Amino acid sequence: MRKLGAFVGFLLLAACGGAPDNGDLAEAEARGSRDAAANGRIECALEGAKLFDRTCTVEEMSGVDGTVLVVGRPNVGYRRLQITTDGRGVVSADGAEPAKVTIVGDGMIEVAIGSDRYRLPANTGGAT
Repeated sequence: MRKLGAFVGFLLLAACGGAPDNGDLAEAEARGSRDAAANGRIECALEGAKLFDRTCTVEEMSGVDGTVLVVGRPNVGYRRLQITTDGRGVVSADGAEPAKVTIVGDGMIEVAIGSDRYRLPANTGGAT
């Protein structure tokens, strides 16, 4: 709740001094996404939804083949994503449908599996 208050305060302060710089807004949004993911929440658009919301959960588990992320929403279902070490980011650990990974910003990827999309923080510094 404190972080949300700080973000709202940033927006109010920006409103007093004119329009905020787009870079500042993008940085604040990226910081909010990283903080939310650190607290177990990520942005998602499930079942073909056009808009993202921050209602999905993410849990990290260690497995025989490495780290697996369990992402999803209780009333819709979950997906398992295997973190790779070959530069692909993640792959579908369930095997039924492939994961399509796209870099959507500095430190952020979008993973699409079927009609579900998830935004996850990632190390995108070496990507081209």
